[in-house]
Amino acid sequence: MSALRLDGQRGALVPWIPVCLACGIGAYFALPVEPSTRHWWILAIVLLLSVGGLLAGLRHWPLAVALILIVFGFGLAGLRTYMVAGPVLDWRYYGPVTGRVVTVDRSGSDKIRLTLDRVKLDRVAPEETPLRVRVSLHGQQDWLDPSPGQRIGVTAHLSQPQGPVEPGGFDFRRMAWFRGLGAVGYARSPAILVRDDDGTRPIGRLRMAISRHVRTVLPGEAGAFAAAITTGDRSAMGAETLAALRASNLAHLLAISGLHMGLLTGAAFWALRLAFSLVPGWALSRPVKKYAALGALAVGAVYLALSGGNVATQRAFIMAAVMLVAVCLDRRAVTLRAVAVSATIVLILRPEALTEPGFQMSFAATTALVAAFRMMRDHAPVGTGKWRRWLLALVFSSLVAGVATAPYGAAHFNQLSHYGLLANVLAVPVMGTFVMPAALLAACLAPLGLSWIGFWLMKPAVEWIMAVAHQVAALPNATSHVQSAPAGFLGLFSLGMLLLILWRGPMRFSGVAVAVAAIALWVNAERPAVLIAPSGGLIGVMQEGKRHLSKPKGDGFAARVWLENDGDLTEQSAAAVFEPGHRFWASGLSIVQISGRGAADRARESCAEGGLVVASVEVPDAAGSCLLLDSVDLTRTGAVSVRVRDGQAHLTSARAKTGARPWNSGPALPEALPTLSITPDKVLIDGQ
Repeated sequence: MSALRLDGQRGALVPWIPVCLACGIGAYFALPVEPSTRHWWILAIVLLLSVGGLLAGLRHWPLAVALILIVFGFGLAGLRTYMVAGPVLDWRYYGPVTGRVVTVDRSGSDKIRLTLDRVKLDRVAPEETPLRVRVSLHGQQDWLDPSPGQRIGVTAHLSQPQGPVEPGGFDFRRMAWFRGLGAVGYARSPAILVRDDDGTRPIGRLRMAISRHVRTVLPGEAGAFAAAITTGDRSAMGAETLAALRASNLAHLLAISGLHMGLLTGAAFWALRLAFSLVPGWALSRPVKKYAALGALAVGAVYLALSGGNVATQRAFIMAAVMLVAVCLDRRAVTLRAVAVSATIVLILRPEALTEPGFQMSFAATTALVAAFRMMRDHAPVGTGKWRRWLLALVFSSLVAGVATAPYGAAHFNQLSHYGLLANVLAVPVMGTFVMPAALLAACLAPLGLSWIGFWLMKPAVEWIMAVAHQVAALPNATSHVQSAPAGFLGLFSLGMLLLILWRGPMRFSGVAVAVAAIALWVNAERPAVLIAPSGGLIGVMQEGKRHLSKPKGDGFAARVWLENDGDLTEQSAAAVFEPGHRFWASGLSIVQISGRGAADRARESCAEGGLVVASVEVPDAAGSCLLLDSVDLTRTGAVSVRVRDGQAHLTSARAKTGARPWNSGPALPEALPTLSITPDKVLIDGQ
């Protein structure tokens, strides 16, 4: 233990508290099955032994504390899982849906999407009705300006949230569980207004009223952008503008997160402190700095409420609150300890946030910035001019934040923006210098009916930001796509960077080796040779580094995700080179995909020829030397991947990857899929 030199870490252990909590939370979510009573007893024994070691005066007490925190994090995640539990619709529903509007946003297909609570479904008992449902409004809608608190009715198709479209992929079902979504779907018939205002959700209605006012004062995309950053309402944002913001790495400006909360509370703190200082008697006799911090905290709380209070905004407010409270306590505000306290609070309140890209990117950027500016402060050249320091800090902060978040963004979204630094250098200062102060001014003038002054001042700055986004996105090779990261990359890479930043002494540089090992794991990762959609209606085969699909239309979401995870920008129609019903090969494995009229009979015929046969319908009484996956099998397994190694095809199901967890409801988990041994003339199941 002396080799670890824990004594040398005294005074630097606080930042490791959220790291230990995250280890326990991550362990909980990584389990293939829900912990049993035996598992909880083992954890309880570990906890008791650790506490006993502390009470007995254990010399290396940090290890005992670390174990306690890991167990605590594990228990927090399990407790949170059962606290948010609610009914999940386990069958396809079509019929009347009524509910109260909670939030309004847009779907990936650019349709108005409503999240409803207090839901009523026809012929569904109240105890079996989901707590919340999410419905995308397709077709012609007579009213497209819904507000929270309204009660609407619509005839909709609903089903349970879907699992990953490939084994090990993004699990929307788990995210929906923690957001209380028990069903998702769409409606093609017009929605009707059952009741305009039930007297609830006044803040939500105020948000939408402010959003409409902003879009009235600033028509077009400028107003939509201003509404998004002031109220969190993105429902008016156009798909083209959103794509440009993503391609230029400026999409974070839309998310009300640390940047917005920091800029707004910082502007409020500066304005209040200046105002207090203008009264000499008050400034000389009172701690105006602390009063300004409290005032900025109140401004942040109002902004949190008006912006919808989503997870990212809550996280940003907690970070800002910790720093402002530090000012009130005469402590340094921007430190790694403040970041650690913020992360600890977020993980205690929402352990599931650990798995979300927003949490990872936000704290990666903040931790890197604090560490980088601490180093810059200690080694800054003497005599640097004020404006030169400001310019250096601007470029340096954009560079550090971009580098820190790039691995997480690439791992989650498979996209790298080559000119993100340029776009952020041109846009972020405008955001902080003009947009957020103008928004604060508009809020202050709103009671006088003069908010238009603030929005008028904001308009040129917003137009500049959108112009930067469009121009940068239009540059040649503005973005590139990478294949999805393997399981374990983010955890290993994060551990390496945390060792480098948090640890004291030469051992910190071992974090570089850990991070490089994580990157090597990603670089050497191989994509599955074959992917099978949960519906059985689409197959993707990897040949010569390109994913070839079995049809040009249908199962579009699965096709898009597969190609993105391959790091491929090809459209589904261009990638479709195989035809359903025709046999094709992947690394020597014979495959045929059957769908459409008479699929069952054709599947039986194909099964007699051997290989892997996938059918989108139920195929009873099939005989032959094939491995058949029909709709019944795929209902149990979910998506299936095939990896071919050394003449053997290994099949993995999405349900086996996600495991038997509370959010992974459905039929009983299937047995392990067989391994296919490939020979020159036939395919043998399990080598038999």
